[in-house]
Amino acid sequence: MQRRVIQRILGILLALFSTTMLVPLIIGLIYGDGAVIPFFGAFVLTLATGGLLFWPSRNERSPLRLRDSFVVVVAFWAVLGAYGSLPFLFFRPLDLGLAAAIFESMSGLTTTGATVITNLDAQPHAILFYRQQMQWLGGMGIIVLAIAILPMLGIGGMALYRAESPGPTKEKLTPRIASTAKALWFIYVGLTACCAIAYYFAGMSAFDAIGHSFSTVAIGGFSTHDASIGHFNSRTIEMVAVVFMLVSGVNYALHFLALRTRSLGNYVRDAEFKTYIVLLATLTFVAATYLAATGTSSATDSFFDGLFHVVSIGTTTGFTTAEYFYWPGFLPVLLLFASFAGGCAGSTGGGMKVIRVLLLFKQGYRELVRMLHPNAKLLVKVGQNTMTNQHIDVVWGFFAAYVALLTIMLLLLMATGLDQESAFSAVVACLNNLGPGLGEVGANYASLGDFPLVVLSIAMLFGRLEIFTLLVIFTPAFWNK
Repeated sequence: MQRRVIQRILGILLALFSTTMLVPLIIGLIYGDGAVIPFFGAFVLTLATGGLLFWPSRNERSPLRLRDSFVVVVAFWAVLGAYGSLPFLFFRPLDLGLAAAIFESMSGLTTTGATVITNLDAQPHAILFYRQQMQWLGGMGIIVLAIAILPMLGIGGMALYRAESPGPTKEKLTPRIASTAKALWFIYVGLTACCAIAYYFAGMSAFDAIGHSFSTVAIGGFSTHDASIGHFNSRTIEMVAVVFMLVSGVNYALHFLALRTRSLGNYVRDAEFKTYIVLLATLTFVAATYLAATGTSSATDSFFDGLFHVVSIGTTTGFTTAEYFYWPGFLPVLLLFASFAGGCAGSTGGGMKVIRVLLLFKQGYRELVRMLHPNAKLLVKVGQNTMTNQHIDVVWGFFAAYVALLTIMLLLLMATGLDQESAFSAVVACLNNLGPGLGEVGANYASLGDFPLVVLSIAMLFGRLEIFTLLVIFTPAFWNK
């Protein structure tokens, strides 16, 4: 393990992150409603720590190995969660303990959207903007951003990209990894700008439009208001959110190819994209029909409410316009289960990813056919591509690890006295980077104690790093020379 090389990169990344605290500091100065000093203090402390890590190892230029990259990614996200909590800790009116502040920070950076802060409408603009900004930075990944704008990090750029970038596929879109990262961020920034403009013309203030565009494109779900998107009481704003949540939940490689070829053909030919659309459309039909059939709302309202919440929960964004956790029958649980699929691979969405769900279904169907035709040679195909046994084994391994982690964390939360519904939905919502759960954690997580918040913070990190990236460092084989 190249400790000094790892230390140097962590120092650079932490120093880079410290500069992001200057933006909410400026917002605080502009609005003059408090929270300036906390951001200044957090900036100084984070920058100083980054400098202390970087300076002793500044001359280390050895190539970054694969194991080192896993350590860098895991350590950076863990450290970032801790230092990102400083403004919440330093701003005394929030009255957050260490576990709650780290939970809020981790929720933002992993684009989960679960919150322990109540009465958002009364909070300073600096705090509100900082939460939205954290989700935007976490959406595409700060390490991918660093690779894009800091060529001096050129040591092991591809290793860092493979270790951090979400989704089961890690193909390069361009010959150079730095160019790939820049291409992804170009699309990401472009979508954010378009979303902000659309929100503004739909009726949001400039501050709300920018803030909500950050969390929409990042598939985050943080809002500047307690009532989330429901605060605006506008179908136009809701439909803007639906469009950009849908687009952001698609593999960014497809967006890149569409821009380069100026054709939508890649979307039509992509099996994961078609499954993604069909799944959300089917769930929307079920939700809207059930809401109307139970008299919960009119046919029109049932359609719009069903569409919005299916897309929001299904893509793991987590915006709400109503207290969906009080909807009748099976709908709340159905929506929660929709987050298991989440977005497409290579998107900012959470969950297991649609491609994994599709492969699990296809492999399961193949085993059923094998029972009827034991000697038949059956292939698992996604589109025109034949999946190897290695691909399928990886997906089954991911699913097994996912279920095991979910079970362990569920039992830990229930051991603290949390009821089954709240405990299960909290773990699912955090592991899938969704945010809102059911029962006690439907509106927020403020009622939970320190231990449940720590467990759920770890769950969010597992979800953001696709489980294996974090789990691998706990294996004995990882540390064997």
